[in-house]
Amino acid sequence: MNFLIERSICKFALKDLEKKLVLISGPRQVGKTYLSKSLSSDYIYLNYDNIDSQREITERSWPRNKDLIIFDELHKMTNWKQWLKGIYDVEGVKSPSPKILVTGSARLDTFRKMGDSLAGRYYLLHLLPLSVNEVSPNNSKEVVEQFLKLGQFPEPFLSGSEEESRIWRKTHLDIIIRQDLLDLENVSSIKKIERLVQLLAARVGSGISYANLARDLEVSAPTIKSWIQILEELYVIYLVRPFSKTLAKSILKEPKIYFFDIGQIKKIELRLENLVANHLYKKVHFLNDTMGLNYELMYFRDKEQREVDFVLTEDNLPVQIIEVKTSDDVPTRSIIYLKEHFQGIDAVQLVHKLKQERFANGIRVMHLHEFLSALET
Repeated sequence: MNFLIERSICKFALKDLEKKLVLISGPRQVGKTYLSKSLSSDYIYLNYDNIDSQREITERSWPRNKDLIIFDELHKMTNWKQWLKGIYDVEGVKSPSPKILVTGSARLDTFRKMGDSLAGRYYLLHLLPLSVNEVSPNNSKEVVEQFLKLGQFPEPFLSGSEEESRIWRKTHLDIIIRQDLLDLENVSSIKKIERLVQLLAARVGSGISYANLARDLEVSAPTIKSWIQILEELYVIYLVRPFSKTLAKSILKEPKIYFFDIGQIKKIELRLENLVANHLYKKVHFLNDTMGLNYELMYFRDKEQREVDFVLTEDNLPVQIIEVKTSDDVPTRSIIYLKEHFQGIDAVQLVHKLKQERFANGIRVMHLHEFLSALET
């Protein structure tokens, strides 16, 4: 089946570029360069990893008679925010100067926070792995099966080949850990970080213990925490924290970890949960980036071992609870408890292999692929 991919943030990037500079942040090889170049037929593209582009950037010698200038991997330049602030304050984004678009495979909103702030000068958009509605919402079942086999990144997905997907995956992670990580951080224990990635992939969907991981890798817990933060900043993983009525409690409990590339996950049931997590995480960023909302993806666990996979919150209040199952269509006691505890909240149990959709105990039991196809991402 041929898929025509339409990235959801494209129209927002075009609109935002008319007003301020735009930062597009997302994992390596998720399609940032392709999307950026599609925004204008009259652009100049400068990648800080390229020595010639690097010279043009440092000398500020690029042509000004273009509609759009794209700076890629600019975060690798020392004091990049201060440099960019200077360019924007002098040249702005109005003709005859080009509009300014900055892309990067590290979290541009958090990485290297030191230096001058860009506050008030930019819009931030996240480009994350493919979602069902960007590929083909009318063929959601087929798309979900392809995601589970090949992952959600454009190149392996569009290849249609599990062999090519495996080759891409190995190279992709090697570049991130052995190139991007070393470019940005002074880290010597590459082998242990690679082992950490393997350990985390086996624990997707479970609360992680820094102490246990530290013991497994024979390093300190603060070192593990630092490495996980680096993997977050480089878009290998992201954390989902537990929901509680008090923010302090949620910070103290163990977070769960998910991967942007679900192909890193071996067990199909964990890969399925990670696929849903990626769609919900993407929805959160889409709503926050394009509408200025305050959504967050969390999970629920209490002392009685009741647990629900995902809690979607707005302004720290739960608006939707979601449980993911491979084939079980009976609502769990945990989702029933949480549904009763928060009256009026939308509760959904997603089932990958479901025979018949139904309501039970006020909970929607529905096809996982149909739920994903309806998400605004």
